[in-house]
Amino acid sequence: IVCIVVAALIERKRLKAALEHGLIDLPNVTIPMSIWWLLPQYALFGMAESFTIIGLQEFFYDQVPDELRSVGLSLYLSIFGVGSLLSSLLVSVINKATSGGGQESWFSDNLNRAHLDYFYWFLAGLSVLALALFIFFARSYKYKKSCRI
Repeated sequence: IVCIVVAALIERKRLKAALEHGLIDLPNVTIPMSIWWLLPQYALFGMAESFTIIGLQEFFYDQVPDELRSVGLSLYLSIFGVGSLLSSLLVSVINKATSGGGQESWFSDNLNRAHLDYFYWFLAGLSVLALALFIFFARSYKYKKSCRI
């Protein structure tokens, strides 16, 4: 969630810089902003992705019955495919919903007129909802007792 909020704030700063320098209608011109502004969001995303992958792999390896361990690891890998499919669907739906009425879509071809910041805020909201659902289900989940030597 923090990573998405940081991305939204940086995108808002980029759009503000484009507006201040009169570059809104010049999509091929470089915005006078350092590439290093992207470092925080990518560093946070990399750390979050590492913890997510390790946590998912450990969960599916540890909580699936021994006889179904290979199926559990397959489920673990299928999550990435389902996530990619759902993200493509989400982008398509939002693009269609925000481009009506002759307005620019959030994903306009001109990034200076697009509103990726709105999309990031929307994703942050979805992530908060997903976190609430995770906490709810995690509290009611009965963990398999593992005997490790």
